[in-house]
Amino acid sequence: MKRLLVLLLFVAATAGARPLTEKDLLRFQWVGDFQLSPDGAQAVFVRTTVDEKKDGYETALWIVETRAGATPRRLTNGPRDTAPRWSPDGKTLAFLRPAGEKEPRPQIHLLSMEGGEPRALTSLQRAVESIYWSPDGKSIAFTATTREDDFAEKKDDAAKESDVRVINQAVYRFNGGGYADTTRTTHIWVTPLDGGKPVQLTKGDFDEGDLAWSPDGSRIYFVSDRTNESYYDPNDDDIWAVPAKGGEIVRVADIKGGAGSPRPSPDGKWLAFRGTSSTPVHSYSQPDVYVVQTVAGATPRNVTATFDNDVLGGLAGDQRAPRGGRGAAPVWSEDGKSLLITIQEEGRSNLARIDVASGALTRITNAKHDLQSFATNGAKTIALISTPTIIGDLYLVGGNGALTRLTNVNEALFAELTLTEPEELWYDSFDGRKIHTWIQRPPDFNASKKYPLILNIHGGPHAAYGWTFSHEFQWMAAKGYVVLYPNPRGSTTYGHEFGNIIQYRYPGDDHKDLMAGVDALLARGYLDEKRLGITGGSGGGLLTNWAITQTDRFAAAVSQRSIADWSGFWYTADFSQFNPTWFRKAPWQDPEDYAARSPITHVEKIKTPLMLIEGEEDLRTPPMMGGEMMFRALKYLRKPAVMVRFPGETHELSRSGKPSHRIERLQHIVRWFDVWMMGVKDEWYGRGLRTAG
Repeated sequence: MKRLLVLLLFVAATAGARPLTEKDLLRFQWVGDFQLSPDGAQAVFVRTTVDEKKDGYETALWIVETRAGATPRRLTNGPRDTAPRWSPDGKTLAFLRPAGEKEPRPQIHLLSMEGGEPRALTSLQRAVESIYWSPDGKSIAFTATTREDDFAEKKDDAAKESDVRVINQAVYRFNGGGYADTTRTTHIWVTPLDGGKPVQLTKGDFDEGDLAWSPDGSRIYFVSDRTNESYYDPNDDDIWAVPAKGGEIVRVADIKGGAGSPRPSPDGKWLAFRGTSSTPVHSYSQPDVYVVQTVAGATPRNVTATFDNDVLGGLAGDQRAPRGGRGAAPVWSEDGKSLLITIQEEGRSNLARIDVASGALTRITNAKHDLQSFATNGAKTIALISTPTIIGDLYLVGGNGALTRLTNVNEALFAELTLTEPEELWYDSFDGRKIHTWIQRPPDFNASKKYPLILNIHGGPHAAYGWTFSHEFQWMAAKGYVVLYPNPRGSTTYGHEFGNIIQYRYPGDDHKDLMAGVDALLARGYLDEKRLGITGGSGGGLLTNWAITQTDRFAAAVSQRSIADWSGFWYTADFSQFNPTWFRKAPWQDPEDYAARSPITHVEKIKTPLMLIEGEEDLRTPPMMGGEMMFRALKYLRKPAVMVRFPGETHELSRSGKPSHRIERLQHIVRWFDVWMMGVKDEWYGRGLRTAG
């Protein structure tokens, strides 16, 4: 009788299951920046939701006990609370909240865990960017672009500031951030909790960030590249230290490459950090974990040198928290003999322990999931984990890798949905190299039928798909498409050689990897070879443009935030191309190479109907050198082409753009495939398609 009751309840719960829709995004919830309390009894986290009326996102702080069956509860009302940080004694939470409804600059607020309303600790003229408690809990370090002269009294007759920009730097604007204010740099401040005024510790022309206090509270470590016009040289951030009471800064670590996430050992004698060597200059430089003694002149040592894969990285997906995110950083064991880190291998991200002396690596978890970040107090460890059917929730991680779920923020919505796991496949490419891919099939898949295919290509190019949630893939499958999403050469999580092999050959052999994946799936017999589609964003947009100049196999293509002309991209992208990562020389020095690898050079070969999706404020792949160029050329040639432009959106359209725009983007993509692969009639797309011949 009991078994029958359970069965009836299961049937009742699943009877109403339905396919995922594009508009379910409006009900998604995301777990973001989370922190474990000092005693390990509870965790605070940022919960992000969609405000459909305002077409944006809201963030509030929530808390959950670190035990099975605990129910999360809301701590703050939001709507833009982020960056919670526990005081050392666990009695107070510091977090960032806008100064006012009409003043969006975040300031530090304090919330007593004994109850009451939060109170503002800072009231600077500029936003506070980060929060770092001192070990004794009596002060907080933070970073901000505020200047001391901001505190001076403003005169009524002060001359109006000019809005004319005088630019003398090659890197002067940033995707999502707009034009840089060259009169301001990010510096370190310290404010006491007893009501005293904030004190600025660092000054000058260089930004500082990624702070960490020494265990005795005597100094603050930070990351900075203190080189004028540093884009002329390979990336070379260093770890520095400044006395907590102010004074001369000293360099603590230099690896001739990028550095970040400095973390001192419990005894303060060592510093661990994430580093990426920039010598020689590679297209893809694999990150490692380094340790260095905290004495002048010490030489850093690479403790993951024998581990040929990514550390403290991540996987490509469209559902990380659009606000209030958090990355992973190394964490010392209590005895200072090992470090907890995340490792990324073959589309998986897991938790591991690395022995500092020997470099021996022990996997704590080894599952097919995306363990995005973690926090520990030594006795307890929690992690944010995503899978192809879970957007991201907090789990308690046992010493043997066992996982206990602490949150289930999308439980109500997902109970309504039919979500399926993808199939994993390895196949041989043109040169015998093994390529890894996933196949997302329709929920009602029947191998005896013939299905249309969408080949979906990740950007980067140094990124990786894997065992993480993708609304886009699940929705395309729900609409009746088989989705193939491979990691071609150049992808991360397969070792340094695999990632860097495309240097000076991009696009090229990676395109062949993708086509081999299509062939491998066609061989299974359930695809309709006349209904093949292709899409991708950023680097995936470039490869989409490239693919349709190399083959006529695709019935339709959607290129998103793409590159059409490498020379134009070199001149207009927001970051510098001065170092030889993708090209050995500047465009005028080797025009043949730039032209040969640019899709626009081969545009006359295109026969595939092409949709181009652009964010109008995208400074990473500016539309004029991507979609606009392809669109104008194809219209001149009287080839089927449509351009869809999203006002106000940057390169992050698919991940953190306005909810309505993210939904409409998905609608346009699948609608275009429906028209050209499913025979759906669409008058708007058809207007103006006056083709040649």
